Amino acid sequence: MNETSHSEATLSIEDILLTLRKHLKIIIGSTIIVTLLAFVVTFFVMTPKYQSTTQLLVNRKLDDNQQTAVLQQTQADVQMINTYKDIITSPTILKDVAKDVGNGQTVSKLTDEISISSQQNSQVFSVDVKTTDPQEAAKIANVTARTFRDKIKSIMSVNNVSVVSKATVNESPVSPRLPLNIAIGFVLGLLAGIGLAFLNEALDKTVKDEAFLAEAGLTSLGIVSEIPAEDIKKRAFAGQQHGQHKHHTRVAEATPADLPPRGAELRRRVK
Repeated sequence: MNETSHSEATLSIEDILLTLRKHLKIIIGSTIIVTLLAFVVTFFVMTPKYQSTTQLLVNRKLDDNQQTAVLQQTQADVQMINTYKDIITSPTILKDVAKDVGNGQTVSKLTDEISISSQQNSQVFSVDVKTTDPQEAAKIANVTARTFRDKIKSIMSVNNVSVVSKATVNESPVSPRLPLNIAIGFVLGLLAGIGLAFLNEALDKTVKDEAFLAEAGLTSLGIVSEIPAEDIKKRAFAGQQHGQHKHHTRVAEATPADLPPRGAELRRRVK
């Protein structure tokens, strides 16, 4: 039973390889087309975006008699970072940012452009801004950091906000990523080609051998061998040459004795 299962598995693998080889043109064509499409969309259709980042450090100052609670206070500041994230992306901060930046910025647009990130157990968090203009991205990041620093004092009585690093203009787009999109297009095109190959094979009802008839419960009446088109052309051309050669041979075999005398024919006409 194991040998039977093994042979069936081997046959299935052979069928798969034969199908892929038979429809190799479809697979290659699909891969090339989808890859080129990914390149065109990435390079000519998608708008590049640029990112700038500024880093902030927020901690609360302690009195001299509270220095023993520094560790507990640090842990509390780390836990408060999520609260700071919500405050930065709130309309309270973004309204002033939109007003200072101008250029048609609104609270809803800033919400989509600004993201906050932080490392675990770190009091430093980053304000990331991604827009279609590198100068505007840096400006929004710095204005957001400054606005947060000015407003957090009255919101949460936090009196120590430090800008660890200001945002700078980054001329290199962070999206779209051309190599990544081309790689994705290549893989999708390859998978699509393989899918089309198997679909074409499944829809093909051509009788290829007697086994197909046996599975369908039909009787084989005979086998007609397939003749390549090149052989048909060669045979037709050879037949034409043979016919022309036979015609010339018959003409050459005809002798003057076989033809009626020309003088006798003229005498008959005169009479």
